[in-house]
Amino acid sequence: MKKNLLNVLLIFGVVGFTNAQKLDKFGAEMGKKTAMGKEIRVPYTDLSSYFGYIKPGSAPDEVRDGKNFYYLYIWIPAVAPELGIRMISPIPEGTKPTGTDFVSPNYIGNEGENKNFFDTWITFEKASGIVKKEDIMNAKSAKWNSLGTNDDSGEMPAQPSGSKYNSLMRILSETSDPLKSLTVGLYRVGFTTYKKGEVQGGFLAQVGAPVKLPGVAISSDLDGIMKALNK
Repeated sequence: MKKNLLNVLLIFGVVGFTNAQKLDKFGAEMGKKTAMGKEIRVPYTDLSSYFGYIKPGSAPDEVRDGKNFYYLYIWIPAVAPELGIRMISPIPEGTKPTGTDFVSPNYIGNEGENKNFFDTWITFEKASGIVKKEDIMNAKSAKWNSLGTNDDSGEMPAQPSGSKYNSLMRILSETSDPLKSLTVGLYRVGFTTYKKGEVQGGFLAQVGAPVKLPGVAISSDLDGIMKALNK
């Protein structure tokens, strides 16, 4: 009897873990409806994915307020009424890059490694004055304007620890404010942990839009953005 009960608990534990790590479709804020007490969102028309891996002990791109920050640079090639950004760590089991996804060199060789993960905390920023591909390399000295931040999202799956520490945010374009309008240009996602600690392990970052944005590029550095755009 005890053995049978243990087997049942193990089965439910595995099922619960699998469901917790399943990443649902990414829905937009625009056109959101509520029915039977539940929010209904139309999935983003355009979705770009980046598979990354931060090796333990990797040097950060910047230290902010004592926290190690890393960046993903994103080229947005057209005006968007809304952008959605989400990040999950570790990468859900069974989720792998397709031919159209962006992949970090560090991810290769660490596929499927989910022992290391981090409590994601993300920012989304827009570079001032970077509106043409030719301007991208000037971003090192550009001013970055914050469009939003997120720590824990109840919409995102729980981590292996059982805590919902993954991140998601949706940014609506404010056409009356040039600093907050989602125009053609260079953006970046900054990510770290909520508490001071080491960022390590695999992660999946996605950028969605309710309109098609042909030519989106994502990279951990500006050179990578230029290479992607010049293919």
